[in-house]
Amino acid sequence: MAFATSFLWSLIIYLLLTAGSGNVLAWSPEELIAGIVIAAVIGYATRNVMSEKLDYFFNPKRWVLFIIYAIGPFFYAMAKANFDVAYRVITGKIRPGIVKISPELTRDESRTLLANSITLTPGTFTLEIDEEGNFYVHWINVPEGKEKPTPEELCGYLPKWARRIGE
Repeated sequence: MAFATSFLWSLIIYLLLTAGSGNVLAWSPEELIAGIVIAAVIGYATRNVMSEKLDYFFNPKRWVLFIIYAIGPFFYAMAKANFDVAYRVITGKIRPGIVKISPELTRDESRTLLANSITLTPGTFTLEIDEEGNFYVHWINVPEGKEKPTPEELCGYLPKWARRIGE
């Protein structure tokens, strides 16, 4: 069951990403064969992970929350950060540094979601997550006196969403 689920999800994602590459429906025959082979390799490689966390990965509530997060809060945070980075590039007002935050997330899935969200947001980059769950983040502009920021000071409401989706 885990292999089949992982295979199907991988194939669907592959086909979505390569749509329009050929003439059989939307794909070339070579593209369809490559997609099946790649999905089979991914399905085989992830069968153990999927068998342990099948219910977790395919919980509809998590997917709905993730879609809401991606369209709303995450998109807003990215747009806001883009303007901030553009301002800093134009004015040269930067004070880069590495800061440590403790978002107190307990699951690897929620930590991964937050780390990726931080890294995808311009002006920040997640360098490491230690064994205790502390994040080490490169920040383009560390405000004076904020060398040890709270998670909310660094990335706003993203930790709360990561907790809501992943915990």
